[in-house]
Amino acid sequence: MIIYHLLAITFALIIDLFIGDPPKWPHPVKWIGSFIAFLNKKWNKGNHRRFKGVMMLGLVLVLTSVITVSIIILLYHLHPIAGVIGEALIIATTIAQKGLKDAGLDVYQPLVNKDIPLAREKLSYIVGRDTEQLDESEIVRGTVETIAENTSDGITAPLFWAIIGGAPLAMVYRAINTCDSMVGYRNPQYEQFGWASARLDDIVNWIPSRLTGFFMLFITKPAYRNWKSAWKLLFRDARKHPSPNSGWCEAAVAIILGVQLGGLNYYKGIASNRAKMGEPFETLEAVHIKKTIYIMNMSVLFFLLFIWIGGIAIDIAITWR
Repeated sequence: MIIYHLLAITFALIIDLFIGDPPKWPHPVKWIGSFIAFLNKKWNKGNHRRFKGVMMLGLVLVLTSVITVSIIILLYHLHPIAGVIGEALIIATTIAQKGLKDAGLDVYQPLVNKDIPLAREKLSYIVGRDTEQLDESEIVRGTVETIAENTSDGITAPLFWAIIGGAPLAMVYRAINTCDSMVGYRNPQYEQFGWASARLDDIVNWIPSRLTGFFMLFITKPAYRNWKSAWKLLFRDARKHPSPNSGWCEAAVAIILGVQLGGLNYYKGIASNRAKMGEPFETLEAVHIKKTIYIMNMSVLFFLLFIWIGGIAIDIAITWR
């Protein structure tokens, strides 16, 4: 069964690489998001919001898993090839490698053309921070941070859970991540209702984020650091991020590029000063966006190789036993 998951994961990456997420195509994550929005409107009010948030999360995950497992069982019952294809199509909806690359290039190209207003607008589509006053360096920082963080959240984490539990677990991961992105905020409106979503998202991303950060630094030589000092810097800076997971990929990219990430952001006019990661050997420029995309692509390729080796080893061990 593991070999089926491996084939499905590989095909899913190929599908995403060439097709991505066409905006007019039906998409399970959009359906999950609509359901979350419906429950948020109905339940995120009055008393016992934390309990209601737990119930919301549980209901979303139960429905997601039941529907996905039913589809996969039916397809494998018809034929293993149908099962692998079905898994590949479902897993492809949980990853966003092409989407991240395209989003980064959408910001990169206006910067190359010196069209700062358009670059700010394109950045605003992929970040929550205010972008209206950002200069080129800050636009690049926002783009690099987004690609780095989402290399794990948007690609390797769903692949990690897919090798463990196939398409159903990949889709459950994406449902958890969607719940967190919609209600997992620390503000009066969502602090109680989104508590369970935020905590569970931290748990399911703990291993994938660290693996991805390690792989980034392992396969790409840092520009201004030897390996030993780079690893020390990764463990020092990754923990500075307010998220327990996001800092690992951001710190790794900062170290590899020889730039500094983090700093002052504004969200709807409210300042948020994040700890800085990496060291500013270079000033952030448009070319760093393309370099970050390269790091993302190489990390995903290495991650795929890693899970193939691990999956085959597990399959052999099970067969031998």
